[in-house]
Amino acid sequence: MTQKWFKAKEYGWGWYPVTWQGWTVTLGYVLLAVLFAFTLDKNSPPEEIVFTFLLPVALLTATLIRIAYVKGEKPSWQWGKKKE
Repeated sequence: MTQKWFKAKEYGWGWYPVTWQGWTVTLGYVLLAVLFAFTLDKNSPPEEIVFTFLLPVALLTATLIRIAYVKGEKPSWQWGKKKE
């Protein structure tokens, strides 16, 4: 069995990184999102905002969720520790 990169959260739905691979993916996501944000300025037209920031960050977010789903624990809504 391979090690999970992401662990399911105790409260809510989602994951958090627990291995260096998970942290690398998460840091890469944050750095790329910030990089896309730097492509904008206050004079950017709406089309530029959509195509140089919103669309890339949406695709980046979908990719992060996909990686966490494949490489992490199976997600489920939970509130507190799992009952054994």
